[in-house]
Amino acid sequence: MPRRQQAVLQCGRFELSLDRPLLMAIVNLTPDSFSDGGRHLDPGAAIDAGLAMVAQGADILDLGAESTRPGAATVTPAEEIRRLLPVIAGLSACGVPLSIDTRKPEVMREVLAAGADMINDIAGFSTPAAVEAVAASHCGLCVMHMQGEPGTMQQAPAYGDVVAEVQDWLHERVVALGAAGVDATRIVLDPGIGFGKTVEHNLQLLEALDEFAVFGMPLLIGVSRKSLIGALTGRPVDGRLAGSLAAALAALARGAKIVRVHDVPETRDALRVWQAIEEAGAG
Repeated sequence: MPRRQQAVLQCGRFELSLDRPLLMAIVNLTPDSFSDGGRHLDPGAAIDAGLAMVAQGADILDLGAESTRPGAATVTPAEEIRRLLPVIAGLSACGVPLSIDTRKPEVMREVLAAGADMINDIAGFSTPAAVEAVAASHCGLCVMHMQGEPGTMQQAPAYGDVVAEVQDWLHERVVALGAAGVDATRIVLDPGIGFGKTVEHNLQLLEALDEFAVFGMPLLIGVSRKSLIGALTGRPVDGRLAGSLAAALAALARGAKIVRVHDVPETRDALRVWQAIEEAGAG
């Protein structure tokens, strides 16, 4: 039987209600991210962008200092930290949790010491060092599935049953984190759309999201502007808003609680309309 669904997410300084869908806004501090690389390299520009997204309705800000697009080059921990720390300082009083998109334990420790509220790890805390870096804190954890590494993950992704294999892998990570003392209320799960998956794999995962309710933990879905949307619509990156909104709403309808997006005001409007319709039906 499915577990009772979590009502709140413990996220560092914040306790977020899961009574309504939450919007995680992307702020990339990179020169080479697939959608907005170079736009927020300057700390001042990144801080201004983050504050604007909060004013537009973002519930969480997700700061990333290393691109994880397919084929991306790695960045040293020192460079990630250099890019992140001034932006964390500048956004610490913005009123919403600060999530850091990193897979490096050294970076996790530094940003948590600087006041970050959440770690979003595309590698799913799959090493003992990553688990150790976060276990004793109160930060939220986004546990994401990825097959392979960003540099090679899209070359030949293969599964026997993508839904079952992703579920099994996430279950293993949840058990490992629980054994390290991480409370379940700190954990968000992400099946990793676009990370070592074909278009068909991505569609199968999105269609089966309600099956992930067995974990009892909130699901985070990131589809905004991704190549999946481009493959389905034929649109370039800057023309994928409509497709991204459609995918986000489909994910919410199947149980997702958090959507990670580039386009905050448009997604907020879509979420409000969707939620109003859902609440009218429930009444």
